[in-house]
Amino acid sequence: MTRTRKEELVSEMTEEFKNAGAIIVCDYKGMTVENLEVVRNLAKDEDTKVKVVKNRLATLALENAGCEAVDLKDTNLVIWGDTQVIPCKIADKAATQFKDSFAIKTGLIQGEVASMETINAMAKLPTRDELIGMLLNVWNAPVQNFTIGLQALATKKEEEA
Repeated sequence: MTRTRKEELVSEMTEEFKNAGAIIVCDYKGMTVENLEVVRNLAKDEDTKVKVVKNRLATLALENAGCEAVDLKDTNLVIWGDTQVIPCKIADKAATQFKDSFAIKTGLIQGEVASMETINAMAKLPTRDELIGMLLNVWNAPVQNFTIGLQALATKKEEEA
């Protein structure tokens, strides 16, 4: 990789890391290419980015983005996105699916280093769309119950007649 390409990569990642809600660093040592594609497809479906990147380049991009310092060693796969929950969910799902070869190392939420407990808790939270769906169900419940009651009353009146 040429120096100019490295500089371009660092500047691209810096811009994306500035706007990222969560950045999750994972160890993918021992994963097959097919398994890595599964992780990439999970991220692609959720408009989240996944990249295997050199440690020094990722460190520079994180520094330039104003994030807390993270000690990157060995092989690293970086998952990031605009929301805080979805990158955590993708990393957690991959860690569960590929227990032997995939592990979450660390993560940053809103540019600050997060504990593993925080990352795991974020992975269990519902997404924005799921929350909106839950809210709509709550709003629709009274109308549905009223409609069911009217239908039962109409059926009862027909049986009596």
